[in-house]
Amino acid sequence: MNRLIQHSAIVLFSLCLVVLCPLVSVVAAAELPDAAQRHYERGMALLKKGDLAAASEAARKAIELNPSSAEAHHLLGMIYFKERKPAQAVEAFNQALKLKPTYPDALNDLAKIYRIQGKLAEAEQALKRAIEADPRHADSYLYLAKLYERRRDVAAATQTYQALLAAHPGHRDALYNLALLYEAQGEGHRAQETVGQLLKLDPKYADAWYLAGRMAEKSNVPAEAAHSYSQAIAVKPSFVDAHYNLAFIHRSQGRSGEAEREFLEVLRYRPEYAEAHMNLGVIYTGLNRLDEAEQSYERAVALKPNYAEAHYNLGVFYELHRKDLPKALAQYHAYLDLGGRDDRVKRIVGTSGQ
Repeated sequence: MNRLIQHSAIVLFSLCLVVLCPLVSVVAAAELPDAAQRHYERGMALLKKGDLAAASEAARKAIELNPSSAEAHHLLGMIYFKERKPAQAVEAFNQALKLKPTYPDALNDLAKIYRIQGKLAEAEQALKRAIEADPRHADSYLYLAKLYERRRDVAAATQTYQALLAAHPGHRDALYNLALLYEAQGEGHRAQETVGQLLKLDPKYADAWYLAGRMAEKSNVPAEAAHSYSQAIAVKPSFVDAHYNLAFIHRSQGRSGEAEREFLEVLRYRPEYAEAHMNLGVIYTGLNRLDEAEQSYERAVALKPNYAEAHYNLGVFYELHRKDLPKALAQYHAYLDLGGRDDRVKRIVGTSGQ
């Protein structure tokens, strides 16, 4: 009886092994994708931190555990791209696309490499495939429109931005770039409408305020232009071009103090800006602050020796305010050598040479 019981126990134990062993294998196999996903997510986090070596290791582990993961191959491609290894990146992206042909992010990143390599036709096809795969994939529309701009195909770029806005009406970069295209084509009214729409959506879009100011200047509405430039500066205090243009408006309207302030702001952010130094010279001359004027003119010429207008203004300054004709003549000669055509300066230089 005992032997019978022992035999039954052995048989039962054997049966349990037969049943459990496959179950253990199934559980282990099920855990593989989860482990691969954890490595993939870790790799993405490391890539964002800029730790490319560790990110690469995590991506390779994810691929080892789950070779059919298109996302892991795409991650490896992005790492190669950051490492400036375009051939390997293309290979990884193409592997991701073999596994998942309708993968817009992989197609989009593949197009980036093609564009950098100057393979614009291949980039265009990849982006079109990405849009076919996902008609709402905003980045693909945006990059395709920029590709057309690079080709100087304004009509195609405009249509692509419009298609992006049809899918995403509030896409700020699309609105801004479309406004730039309208302005470049002389469609001022459409450009203004588009910028207005953008600023309603995002009143803190500094570049849009700057563009609005530039268009207002072209339309000869200086008050509106000054307001727009001021708004751009309020959003982005280091916006040098907005300070510079605002300074010019103040200067043209006789507000020397405000103009000086804005030109000084330009120089605070960009001390080597020769044009700002030269314009400060003009302002200081008008205010009879002659030492400051002379320093500003001389600084402009030192920073930009081929700046004809600065040589001209410095020459006039030496002639009329310092009564130093030799110094004035030196600046006038430089002005003429750089292509200056002022008849009065030609006569003075001609007379002095006789």
